[in-house]
Amino acid sequence: MLNDSTFCITTFGCQMNKHDTERIAGTLESLGSVRVDDNADADFSIFLTCCVREKADERLRGQVASMKNDPVRPGSPYGHRYVCIGGCIGQRDGEKIFKDLSNVDVVFGTHNMQALPHLLEEAIDSGEHRVEVVDGRAEFHDELPEDREHPWAAWLPITVGCNNFCSYCIVPYVRGREISRPIEEIADAAKAYVQQGVREISLLGQNVNSYGRDLYGEPRFAAVLDAVAASGVDRIRFFTSHPKDLTDEVIDRFATLPNLMPALHLAVQSGSNRVLSAMNRRYTVEHYLELVDKVRAARPDIALSTDLIVGFPGETEEDFLATKRLVETVGYSQVFTFIYSKRAGTPAAAIEDDAPHEVIQDRFDRLVDVVQKGAWAFNQHDLGATVPVLIEGTSKRDAAMVAGKSPKNQTVHARLPQGCSLDDLIGRIVDVRIDEARTWYLKGTLL
Repeated sequence: MLNDSTFCITTFGCQMNKHDTERIAGTLESLGSVRVDDNADADFSIFLTCCVREKADERLRGQVASMKNDPVRPGSPYGHRYVCIGGCIGQRDGEKIFKDLSNVDVVFGTHNMQALPHLLEEAIDSGEHRVEVVDGRAEFHDELPEDREHPWAAWLPITVGCNNFCSYCIVPYVRGREISRPIEEIADAAKAYVQQGVREISLLGQNVNSYGRDLYGEPRFAAVLDAVAASGVDRIRFFTSHPKDLTDEVIDRFATLPNLMPALHLAVQSGSNRVLSAMNRRYTVEHYLELVDKVRAARPDIALSTDLIVGFPGETEEDFLATKRLVETVGYSQVFTFIYSKRAGTPAAAIEDDAPHEVIQDRFDRLVDVVQKGAWAFNQHDLGATVPVLIEGTSKRDAAMVAGKSPKNQTVHARLPQGCSLDDLIGRIVDVRIDEARTWYLKGTLL
C-alpha cells in the first residue's frame, strides 16, 4: 500500500533523533516509499520531535498547524497528506495531540518506530487517525534498516533511555530506563560499517559513560571504545557524557586510542554547587574540574564542549557568576547555552521562581559573550597548523568552498582547488593548512 508513495521527515532535537530518522527512512524505503526534501511533495509528512525545551514544542505545533490547508501533492494516490508525529512529544502526549492538531493522522512513540508503516496503512484504510504509544521495552532493539545521511559517517547507538532523573529533564520519562546493547553486537556493527566505507562512527546514548551497568553490573564503556577502535575505523566520537560516570579508564582511552577523536562533550549545566544539587546532577564543581584536569593530562589538545542552563529556578546572581567563572576557567571550544524551560512532570517544574525574565535574559546574554570569546581564543591555537579534515560537502557560506570537520570537531572551510570536483573530496580525510581562525570555524588551504 505504501509503494510509490513519498515521505518527508522533519527532525528536531538530539543525535538519537537523527539516528531514528535514518531508521524510519530506511524502513519506509524498504516498502517502496521515496524520500523527498519538501513536505509539499510528500504523501506522508513525518515529524520526529523533541520535548526537552518549550521552543521545540512551539516549533512543531506551528509547523504542523500551518500545513492544515496545504494542497495535496499533484499525483498523490491518496488524495490526502498524512501527518505523523513521533519521537518524544509523541511518546509524552499520545492521543492528546489530536485535540490540539486536528490535521495529525498518526502518532507513535520512541519505543515503537517500527509500527509506523502499519499505523499509516490503518489510517489510509479507515480514514481515521491512529495512535500507538508503548511504555517501554525490556531489551535493546536496533534491527530496522537505515538510510544514512552520509555514506562515510554512521550513528551507532549503544544505549537507549536514561536513569539519571535530573530534576529539570523530561528524557527519562519519554525515552524510558537505560538499556544497553551487548558489546558483541556493537563490535559487529562497527566492523560492518567499516566494510561499507564508513570513516567516522559516533557512539550514541543519553549517558554513554554508564553503558553496561544493566548488563554487566558495572559500567563498561571503556571496553566499548576498545571494541570499536579495533574495527579500524578512522574516527570515533561519542555523545553524551555525564560527569558523574566518567571513569579514569575512559579518560585513559583518549591517550591510548589513536582513532578516538580529541573532543569531549561533558555537560556541566551550572557552575554553582547549590544549583547542581537542586538539579540532581550528583557531582560538584570541584569534581568536574578534576575531571577536566585528568582529561587534559591524557590529551592536552582536547576540545571540551558543554551544556549550560541559565535561569534554573532559584538561581541567584552569585550562582550565575559561578557559572561564568567556570566557563572562563575551563576554556571550552563550544558551549550550548539554554534558558531554563519548565517541563511539566519534572521535579523542577514544581519549584517556585519569581526571577524576572529580563534578569535571566541579561545573564544569558552576558554568558554568551564569555562563551564567544572563549571559542575564539580556543580556535587561535590552530592558526598556522595543518589539520586533517573529513570533507562533508560544500560550505554554506560559499559554494566554491568545501567544508568538513577537524578531529576536534571544528568546522573547517577550504577553497575547492582548480580542476578538482567535490566528488573527488567528499567523504575523504584531507590536510588543510589553517590560515584564518574565527569564533565558530576555521578557514584554510587544501594541501
